[in-house]
Amino acid sequence: MGCGSCSTSGLPKGCKNNGSCGVNGCEKLTVFDWLSDMELPTQVEAFDIVEVRFKNGRKEYFKNASNIRLYMGDVVAVEGSPGHDVGAVSLTGELVRLQLKNRKLKPDSPEVKKLYRKANQRDIDLWKEAQSREQETMIKTRQIVDRLGLQMKISDVEYQGDNNKATFYYTAESRVDFRELIRVLAGEFKVRIEMRQIGSRQEAAKIGGIGSCGRELCCSTWLTDFRSVNTSAARYQQLSLNPQKLAGQCGKLKCCLNYELDSYLDALDKFPDTQKNIQTQKGEAVFQKMDIFKELLWYTYKEPGSEWVALRLNDVKRLYQQNEEGKKPESLEAFDASKQQAAQIEYENVVGQDELTRFDGQRKRKRKKRRSGNRPQQNGSKTQNNNAQKGKGRRGKPKKNN
Repeated sequence: MGCGSCSTSGLPKGCKNNGSCGVNGCEKLTVFDWLSDMELPTQVEAFDIVEVRFKNGRKEYFKNASNIRLYMGDVVAVEGSPGHDVGAVSLTGELVRLQLKNRKLKPDSPEVKKLYRKANQRDIDLWKEAQSREQETMIKTRQIVDRLGLQMKISDVEYQGDNNKATFYYTAESRVDFRELIRVLAGEFKVRIEMRQIGSRQEAAKIGGIGSCGRELCCSTWLTDFRSVNTSAARYQQLSLNPQKLAGQCGKLKCCLNYELDSYLDALDKFPDTQKNIQTQKGEAVFQKMDIFKELLWYTYKEPGSEWVALRLNDVKRLYQQNEEGKKPESLEAFDASKQQAAQIEYENVVGQDELTRFDGQRKRKRKKRRSGNRPQQNGSKTQNNNAQKGKGRRGKPKKNN
């Protein structure tokens, strides 16, 4: 985990690593070595293979035969094909052993190449020069592809660290004969050319974008393994098979259809086979739809114009059991869940508190009494009342004569 884009300020950062992750920002290739503060037991040597990350989500493993002291974020020169490449160390120590186990790679595998040295200034300058050529190379390559009339799309270009090799990532719906393209590119850029086809999901991960949920694409932020998504995932979740809503920016089914699929499959284990119809005395009822988590199923009679009847899961199981025993219920309306009103719970005042407006009535009564007491009498009593008020004080008491 990186700390450059964490929401908290100061130290420790949001990932609580005190800014020692060795990277400048959080991205899906950035990892946090949670074993870095733990010392190895005595007489145990550190694992001599490191993980190095490159552009376009590419990570490879290299053997540190020279026992160079490396930390996360160090720029190193590693073995290429041919020449050498330059990348950044993303993981060291025992976690690399676990990563090799997950990828089913052995430490003595030929895919594990050699790590030469820490990159010097000349290596870094050559590496930056190669990176500066990538955008211009991609634009020119797209123009060459259009001129040759090839049905392919160049998504990205990656130069090797020694500036002697370029890898072109492309997408195509069918097989493309790019032998002529390789000859033209080799003569144009004076480097060794390698063409690598990627899928539409990988292309969306490289380009990025905003999904229909309003957030950045999962494939461009944190998702690294692209599992196949089938239309059965939408059927299990009772979603309409609308390709405009189910497809992502890559044109394939959205990866998020697999996120909650396991929960739906576990919930569906309790439901009976909906392909069977319910036999009643009123007629045969067929299944229409269901609400998995509310455990409601809707059935309707085969007669045209029949209304849907909502049934609870337990009632449906009971109806199926009665049909297996040769019994037919009178109708589905007797089990209609929409007509069964839940009993309303009346709460009692056990705290002893009254309503907030309990003093409003008393204030109104006091105001009425005051107004009626100050009201003058009719039929000549107005003068007597005024004379009586003159002899009283502010609160109605007689004034004291000095």
